[in-house]
Amino acid sequence: MLPAIGNTVVVDRLSLVEMRQGAFGRDRCHANLRSGPSDVDRKAKIWSLSGDSKRVTMDSFDRFRAHPWHGLSVGPDAPEQVDAYIEITPFDAVKYEIDKLTGYLRVDRPQGSSALPPTLYGFVPRTFCGDRVAALTPGAAMGDQDPLDICVLSQQRIDRAEVILTARVVGGLQVLDGGEADDKVVAVLASDSVFHYAQQLNQLPTAVVDRLIHYFGTYKMDISGNRPNEIEVVGTYGREHALEVVEASMADYADKFGVDPASRALADRRRS
Repeated sequence: MLPAIGNTVVVDRLSLVEMRQGAFGRDRCHANLRSGPSDVDRKAKIWSLSGDSKRVTMDSFDRFRAHPWHGLSVGPDAPEQVDAYIEITPFDAVKYEIDKLTGYLRVDRPQGSSALPPTLYGFVPRTFCGDRVAALTPGAAMGDQDPLDICVLSQQRIDRAEVILTARVVGGLQVLDGGEADDKVVAVLASDSVFHYAQQLNQLPTAVVDRLIHYFGTYKMDISGNRPNEIEVVGTYGREHALEVVEASMADYADKFGVDPASRALADRRRS
């Protein structure tokens, strides 16, 4: 018999657990509640019992920390809603960014001026700004070769980074950084009822959008004036174009890393 805690049957026998090597070096722990390894259903299941009914209370999980760029999901409802990994909050006077090798946050530099990011700022996992994203940005020679950046509005103070949230896409900023496409998708926290009304970028408070434009137009500026500013905010766009950018970045990721061909096909169909 499997041990029970209250009315929950706990899977704790080693024979029920199979370690499988996941994408990009992740280990996933899976439990088999039926027979041998051939029946492993890619879930570690703990069943809650209530009379004769059974309910799954825990799905598949990562035994070890997933790489935020490659190991997390873009989200099941992309491109309309995406998962975002937050690197910087509006209260950070230091710019942090993901270390692409380890997946940990690395200190990049202090903010170049007294301006702080107006919103939560991070990226969408499993995206890449390559040729498809560049083709959507006038004047871009190429994409910036990074995951797609995202700015997320929330009514409440979120003052810690390295968090994951679900964001609803409403628009974006078209940005050139040294001639490379460096789009900033703008979104709202999907569970935030205060921003429920906002379906398009132009429905957000004008002052917030203006702050975003100013911040990203100046955040790499050399305030001494010794170096030219290589950042140009070309313009803004609404939800439909933002969805194209997200889809293009998903397809660029598939091209770059050789995974998820469905993302590439989806973007190509939308553009045709």
